[in-house]
Amino acid sequence: MSRDLRPPVDILHYEIVQEQASALGRMGSALEQSLARLREFDVAHAEAPASMQAARRKLVLEAGQALWMFVVQREASGLRDSRHIMRTYNVPGEVQRCMGLVPAPSKPAAK
Repeated sequence: MSRDLRPPVDILHYEIVQEQASALGRMGSALEQSLARLREFDVAHAEAPASMQAARRKLVLEAGQALWMFVVQREASGLRDSRHIMRTYNVPGEVQRCMGLVPAPSKPAAK
């Protein structure tokens, strides 16, 4: 029977750091996926009519939200410089500008 001789605070700290790393991985993956969806849309609809702009705007907002979540998680972990993210993930300027914006809730249908 092995026994962990580390103080409980060290064990807790290790668990917290593990969860932070896991959360960073999840947020990074979510950002990659949302940016990929936006890029795929742009390739598929290179000359998109105005009717497709609402769908594209939704993808931009989703990517902006994913970027915001990733940046906040990184900052909570002590990683303050987000320029590295912007370069590494090749985040478009329009996504950066809407980072953290929450879409307005849709209006309930009239009764």
